Amino acid sequence: MRKLRADVVVVGGGSTGVGVVRDAAMRGYKAILVDRADLAQGTSGRFHGLLHSGGRYVVSDPESATECAEENAIVTRIQPHAVETTGGLFVVTPHDDPAFGDQFLAGALKAKVPAREIDPALALAREPRLNPGILRAFEVEDGTVDGWQLVWSAAASAQAYGAEILSYHEVVAVERTGEAVTGVRCLNRKTGEDVTIECGFVLNCAGPWAGRIANAAGCQPVDVVPGRGIMVAMAHRLVNTVVNRCIYPADGDILVPIHTVCVIGTTDHPTTDPDHLEIPREEVQQMLDAGEELIPGFRDARAVHAWAGARPLIKDKHVAATDTRHMSRGMSVIDHRERDGLSGLLTIGGGKLTTYRLMAEHIVNAMEEQLGVSHPCRTADEICPGNVPGKTYLITDRLHEREEDRLSDQIICECELMSRSMFIDLLEKFPQASFDDLRRQLRVGMGPCQGGFCSSRIAGLTFEEGAVDIERATGLLRLFLENRWIGLWPILSGDQVRQAALDDWIIQGILDVDHLPHPAKEEI
Repeated sequence: MRKLRADVVVVGGGSTGVGVVRDAAMRGYKAILVDRADLAQGTSGRFHGLLHSGGRYVVSDPESATECAEENAIVTRIQPHAVETTGGLFVVTPHDDPAFGDQFLAGALKAKVPAREIDPALALAREPRLNPGILRAFEVEDGTVDGWQLVWSAAASAQAYGAEILSYHEVVAVERTGEAVTGVRCLNRKTGEDVTIECGFVLNCAGPWAGRIANAAGCQPVDVVPGRGIMVAMAHRLVNTVVNRCIYPADGDILVPIHTVCVIGTTDHPTTDPDHLEIPREEVQQMLDAGEELIPGFRDARAVHAWAGARPLIKDKHVAATDTRHMSRGMSVIDHRERDGLSGLLTIGGGKLTTYRLMAEHIVNAMEEQLGVSHPCRTADEICPGNVPGKTYLITDRLHEREEDRLSDQIICECELMSRSMFIDLLEKFPQASFDDLRRQLRVGMGPCQGGFCSSRIAGLTFEEGAVDIERATGLLRLFLENRWIGLWPILSGDQVRQAALDDWIIQGILDVDHLPHPAKEEI
């Protein structure tokens, strides 16, 4: 058994958890983050990529709107490489009530969310594919954000201040002596090793899984209501600006350009198990229909992938428990000393990825209040490692990089312009990583071919570099392809069927992957 010591253990490796461990480390605490999987494998890696201006909530949730507006500017400043400043439009389609635009402007003014009405002709000049029948248009400061890059750069900042990041460490129990937390017991899911971390404080940032951590501490259930939402990525950018329908928040009212694709989202339905999220075909059809309202001909474009995420919503007494669409997106900190008589444990829920830094500030402040000390929060002031001040992401960035090394560094993934050295360098840093772990940082296999061409290349490279034997390389390949197919089955239609058939012929016909050597323990 491995034993560690920390001042505070942060549970959950999504944006909030990584923001919390960064904040705690910057305030001088010895901090360790644990997550049962990879960083940003849960909710933070399963959203539509929108960096909120606050516009979406100016009518329905003004407090969240103000927080989003303020944090949008901060995230863009401290993590510019993760952000593309696309700008945003709220448009009134022929199917919408033009009068809602007046409520929108009044709400934006009250919530301090920058917004201005522009002539629909200007919106159409900016985005020619928009519905030509739009009645009104409003300009906002929406952007897009790469959730994985945001989380990893915040993690690098935390590590620079001495924090430890332990991915694939599942919390088995929160240990307590009497009415105080004394530590956390974890299982290293890669090695099977038991790990005990002595600590005086645990910050529960497990999102939709927060209730399980509270249960592990012997506390009363936490009223987190996971809200399942699906999103669909189209094979290219149909717009270069975030486009929202100017209506009260509803399903399928956002179209987000992120990297080389655009994402339509999202639905919102309560779920009981955030580990098993369905992607119903009827909801995929609903999203495609919604895209057609914004972009005529949307259905003629190729859908390339579908996925589902679970929002960590805190139960709202003002709405029905099944009505996750209208639950507040505001954050909430639960003090288990007040609620359950257990000191040293706090749980946070709600919020948005856009407000992750503010959520971290709130829960670390609450921890210090319980400890009776106070240190200033500096997370809004210091840029994260690997970011150049003021240099936000552009879709042409990787192409520019490949122009520099295209003759000396083989391209392994043409869709995402990932080079051989990019893959090998990350593999050396994380030799136990699955291909999906590497995908989240490199975007390998996320383009139109969905891994059809590059997956076998990365399997070969992994073996060639001596990181794994041939059995584990093929096991990793099979797992990667299985995970890609989860998001392909619900959208098999038209061009996507032909691409899927081509991939299947390559994988099953030419490579005969199912009959390649199997490891003694198959990857899961």
